[in-house]
Amino acid sequence: MPTVLVPLAQGCEELEAVTVIDLLRRAGITVLTAGLDNQAVKASRGVVLIPDTTLDEAIKQSFEMIVLPGGLAGAENLNNDPRIHQLLKDMQQQGKYTAAICAAPKVLADAGLLANKSATSYPGVLESMADMQFIDAPVVKDGQVVTSRGPGTAMDFALELIETLVGRD
Repeated sequence: MPTVLVPLAQGCEELEAVTVIDLLRRAGITVLTAGLDNQAVKASRGVVLIPDTTLDEAIKQSFEMIVLPGGLAGAENLNNDPRIHQLLKDMQQQGKYTAAICAAPKVLADAGLLANKSATSYPGVLESMADMQFIDAPVVKDGQVVTSRGPGTAMDFALELIETLVGRD
């Protein structure tokens, strides 16, 4: 079974994070959640999430996919962490999947993964970026990159990730 990393940053959107984690695990996919530090993560609506491990420990492992939950503050915290950018670049170089939802596609863009790609995001996050094509759709998959709009599309996003990793059945 594939293994997926879901980094959890302070201020992440809990609906997006938990929907992805829950559905992927229900599909038999191994999901490892990792905090940027060793603290519990207080999500955007006050839900407290306890990551499985820290990012420093997680990056010692191999993953088939990394999924970045959104939430404006959570995405900013991911984007400000050089370990996340390096991990995303490594995944791209290895031909592995990267995925992001809501405000988190900006992290993919800032790491250089959306150049000459089609992608979507929460309204206002990616529309003005010149080196990629913004698509107004719930989920956009372009090669090894999967992006989605926000909390309302989290289930569609998770189902696309499952199909990408293990097939439609």
